[in-house]
Amino acid sequence: MPNEKPEALEPVTRRAYIGLGANLGDPQATMRVAIEALGSIERTKLIGVSPFYRSAPVDAHGPDYVNAVARLDTSLDPYALFLHLADLELTLGRKRRSDAAQGAPRNIDLDLLLVGSLILRSTPLVLPHPRMQQRAFVLRPLADLDPEVLIPGHGPVSRLLGNVASQDVSLLPAA
Repeated sequence: MPNEKPEALEPVTRRAYIGLGANLGDPQATMRVAIEALGSIERTKLIGVSPFYRSAPVDAHGPDYVNAVARLDTSLDPYALFLHLADLELTLGRKRRSDAAQGAPRNIDLDLLLVGSLILRSTPLVLPHPRMQQRAFVLRPLADLDPEVLIPGHGPVSRLLGNVASQDVSLLPAA
């Protein structure tokens, strides 16, 4: 009927995974603040966080990194979530000009790794995150949260872990 109002569509909620890394200042403290802030992003719920790991820089220089992965449920589109992460990095003191050189040390790095099973290739955003399937510092904490999560085009994390077994990643004691 012409006078009927259309039903409001429920926003699609997708599972998203965020890679966290830091190697300047007090990386663990900065990451704890970042994790708390992830939980306050609009239309997003923080579901879980992996333990923290220490890893040597890969294709980078500087001190060892502290890494983790956070699992979110969000109804934001991937670009909006990506922008929230960039804003959060700036709030936590990341200066993209000073770390513009590939591999420069940083006080926080928040990478959108996966959003559901989306495959996306655009200038600001690539999903799944490039080379994540080749990085133990991503796969180990991701496996702690969900060993059977599928990386589109590559398979389940549990199967990919063997390919990165030679990369030195060590579990940090719980704080």
